[in-house]
Amino acid sequence: MPASETTALLSNGNGSIPPTFAHRVKTLIAAEGEPSWMVSYRYFLFGSYLNLFLLFIPLSLIAHYMNLDAALRFSFSFIAIIPLAKLLGEATDQMSAKLGQTLAGLLNASFGNAVEIIVGIAALLQDELRIVQTSMLGSILSNLLLVLGCSFLAAGFKYKESNFQVTAAQASSSLMTLACITLVIPAAYRSTMLDDDHAGNNLARLWANTDPDEQQLHGLLIISRGTALLLLGVYVAYLTFQLKTHSYLFEVEEQEAEAPKMSVISAGVALLATTVVTSFCADILVGSIEETAERYDIPKPFIGLILLPIVANAAEHVTSVWMAMKGQMELTIGICVGSSIQIATFVIPLLVIVGWISGHGLTLFFANFETITLFVSVFLVNTLIQDGKSNYMEGLMLLTLYCVIALAFWVTE
Repeated sequence: MPASETTALLSNGNGSIPPTFAHRVKTLIAAEGEPSWMVSYRYFLFGSYLNLFLLFIPLSLIAHYMNLDAALRFSFSFIAIIPLAKLLGEATDQMSAKLGQTLAGLLNASFGNAVEIIVGIAALLQDELRIVQTSMLGSILSNLLLVLGCSFLAAGFKYKESNFQVTAAQASSSLMTLACITLVIPAAYRSTMLDDDHAGNNLARLWANTDPDEQQLHGLLIISRGTALLLLGVYVAYLTFQLKTHSYLFEVEEQEAEAPKMSVISAGVALLATTVVTSFCADILVGSIEETAERYDIPKPFIGLILLPIVANAAEHVTSVWMAMKGQMELTIGICVGSSIQIATFVIPLLVIVGWISGHGLTLFFANFETITLFVSVFLVNTLIQDGKSNYMEGLMLLTLYCVIALAFWVTE
């Protein structure tokens, strides 16, 4: 019933609405349209107990501006980002509910890893290139091994075996393999150049008064920036494949749609505000890593590869495990593998381009150990999902590999 008809029906003859009916009218109108701003933000701020951790936002700001101990600055901003990541996801979901499947898919693809992008840019602008690389690699490994492993394990305790759409899973894992290979090539180039230098093949460069290290860096930058542009193109093609041309491969079991808890405009404002707050907390977090690592003898690669991804993906991790326990493995695969694809083909190339524009020489060259770690992780995941089935033993395998990698990076400087 239109709002005008509702008003006419409940009016007392002179066009006014009796006070006793005023609340009822507002309720009817709100039920037929979008939630009001007050209702939207009440849900946004008080809809989850996890939002209690938002109290750590002012604590992190106080610790930063009072220059308190680095561990306090790191811990407060670390905890503050957890509910902020949840709120970013919630605002994105609420906006998606009214935008249709294609726009919703694009929105989720763009903001699905907003925390990783914010933390990555904050680290990049502070010249913490090592943190950028390890945190991005850690996000991929966290999704592929930790989250998928926990999901398989949780589902395995409830179901003897879980099934999922194998064609879509294989398409996603193949793209993940491509992204992995593109990260191997810069490492192979670097190793080849070093071998050539050790073999005395840098004589021509010496005659030309060209420093071999500068030559290698120049080559790595060309490879990385060109690869970044190509990967962004592949990512756009993948979105088209997933949302348009072959969307039927990614369809999941239909569920009753929930009524939106926020209006589109209020969700958009909330998304923007949360992004700004997250950027401040990320800046404090990244700025305290160096001092925290030195003072408390924590390897920086461990912080970047293990700790930061857990914070950025905490809410996503819970959702994935919850969906797996409900038997919705397509959603679980979509969250874990899909998020890894976004990071490898969108977030990392985007950061390379941002570094190119801002004058920071971020490349796709990862250390040999890190490259091998990524390669074996993608190989294991591809092996386990190619049959379209999962069980608790496969989850245990993924978690075991993740623990071994975490242990190795704990002793890596």
